This record gives sequence, C-alpha cells and structure tokens, in this order.
Amino acid sequence: MTAWLRAQLARQLFLHVARRMGPALTGLRLHRPDAFFRRVGADGLIGFGESYTAGDWDADDLVGVLTALAGEVGTLVPPSLQRLRRLALPRAPLAVRGSPEGARRNIARHYDLSNELFAAFLDEGMTYSAAWFADPAAATWADLAPAQHRKIDRLLTQARVGPGTRLLEIGSGWGELAIRAARRGADVVSITLSEEQAQRARERASATRFPGKPDFRLCDYREVDGSYDAIVSAEMIEAVGARHWPDYFAVLRRRLAPGGRIALQAITMPHDRMLATLGTHTWVQKHIFPGGMLPSVPAIESLLGPLRIVERLSLREHYAHTLRLWRERYTQQHDLITKLGFDETFHRMWRFYLAYSEAGFRSGYLDVWQLTMERGRP
Repeated sequence: MTAWLRAQLARQLFLHVARRMGPALTGLRLHRPDAFFRRVGADGLIGFGESYTAGDWDADDLVGVLTALAGEVGTLVPPSLQRLRRLALPRAPLAVRGSPEGARRNIARHYDLSNELFAAFLDEGMTYSAAWFADPAAATWADLAPAQHRKIDRLLTQARVGPGTRLLEIGSGWGELAIRAARRGADVVSITLSEEQAQRARERASATRFPGKPDFRLCDYREVDGSYDAIVSAEMIEAVGARHWPDYFAVLRRRLAPGGRIALQAITMPHDRMLATLGTHTWVQKHIFPGGMLPSVPAIESLLGPLRIVERLSLREHYAHTLRLWRERYTQQHDLITKLGFDETFHRMWRFYLAYSEAGFRSGYLDVWQLTMERGRP
C-alpha cells in the first residue's frame, strides 16, 4: 500500500471517529493536517503520538481527548479494518527484547535519563508508581508523599515485613521502599539495572540514621541468589516483556522461602487487548519504555504455579490522580527541566506520555493492582 493511500485511509478513519465522537474531541486542533495523516497512515498509533510530539496537532484538554479515545479503543476502527490490524502494526524490534543484555539497555534508556529530571516532578521520596490517597479526587501535591508512603507501607505489611525479615525488592526505584523496610528492621536486598537509581538510592540510604542499611545491587532479577521471607516488586513486571514473564515468576517461586509472602504491584490491561497487542510495537514502547509489556490479571494468574493470590487491591483511580499530579508538576518545572538539557520536543513527548497514561486509568482501559501471594497448600 502506498504512503499516499495510507494517508487517505487515515484521513477517512479520522473523519469517521470525529463524526462518531463529536463533542468528546472538541478542542483537538490539526495544525498540519497533511503531516498528521501521513504519520498516522504510516505508523498508526505510533504516528498519532509522534505527530503530537512534532506539533502537528494540539488539544485544549489533552487528557480529556485521550481519555475519550481510550474509552473507545476497541471500537474506533471499523470491523472491516480491524481484521487487517495485526498485519499493519509494526512488530517489536529484536533489540529491545528482555534478555539480560537487552533489559539493561532498555532500563538505561528510561531510568538513566537523569536523576534530576525525575526529581523535578516526583515527590520527595522519588517514588515512581501509583500512590494510595485517602481521597484521590481531592488530592493535591502536598498529599502525594504521604500517599506514596501509605502505598509502600501496605505492600510491606501485606508481605509481613518486620524485624529480621529477609526481604528481596525487585526494582529499587530510588530507594524509598527499601529504606522504609529497613526502618522496620528488615534485612533488605534491593536490585535494579539502573546505575543512576542505584547511586541515588545508596546516597539516600547512607544519609539515614537507623543502623541497618539496604543492600542495593546492580543485578538482573534472573541473577539474584538467596532465599527470602518476603519479596516485594512495585511496577517492575511491566518492564520484563511477555516472553520473559515465565522467567520472572520462576524467580519469585525459587527465591521465596517456605511460609513467605510476595507483594506485587502491577499495571494491567484487559486480557483481550493484551492478546491483541502481543508482539506489536507501540508508541510507549518505542519512545518511553522499550521492551515493556503490560500483563493482564488472567495472564499473571496463569503463571503462578503453586503460588496463589490471597489479597488484591485496585488502585486504578489513585493512579489517574498520581499521574495528574506528576503532569501538573512537570509543567510547573518546565524551565528547570529545560536547563537540565531537555528540549521542547522532549517536553511534548513527556507531556503526551503522562497525559496518555493518565487517560488510560481514567477511562478504565488500564488498572493497577496490589496482589499478595503465598504458596498454596499441597
């Protein structure tokens, strides 16, 4: 199919969606329609995101437009074209798959951008996952750090972390969870593939006054050794990649001591949408999280083996408002982030990423679960 024909199909699809959704797309402005349709025709949703980054279109309420589109994502494309979807979508490049070497490259591309970048829009503990608010819709910036502590403390409590607990954290972030676990008296091993995160986490832990310090290691989850009473992992499974989910759960089973517990926080998507997108390449994978893939709850359940889920809590609404606060903070810190060396193209890309993610949770297309697991009785 020629590029011209693809652009014409994109134009007709856009007009079909605009007629169908009407007021929901009010405020979406095409500055360069021809460029917009060329990009969308060539690369679908990847092109849609890239056309925003390039300035081909804008929206008065970007989150509102993306939320409306996310809420209709399964039916936007007419059935006659949906059959061609998998043929038209780009495939994930081999280079970003989650082998140990690929995982290190993938993590570095996002988390090693700059500690100062993430510090500019995250809370003081630099926690980069869904918070748990007392009242999410009314949450302000002042509520974010306490809500992150509430989320972390629930994970630790669910995993029964206390004095003397041997705890493995898979995915250190910038150290807040491991530090709070150490304050409880746990013996903490926390692993990450991000050199920037490991450095900042070690600095933060060194500055604490309690005697036990977490052991932050640059280590792939497949390389970790030892036996642990508790394993906690907050929004790390999304970076593993679908083909390596069995490896990830095999590590959980192998490293969990008898009688131990696992507390997993995972962003999920509907099972049918997960199956439809397996192996394809998305805008988020290309520009934000290379090699990543969101599981569904049924996919997780199918991989547990002798483990069983004994407690589950959805934080979907809480994540929408966590992302709202990050997005607002990022906008406020625009000039500071520019001084760090990030240009306007980067700003538009990250505004789209934060708004796109928020829209996923607002629409219900995405969810996030705290899942508590233990071994079932034989």
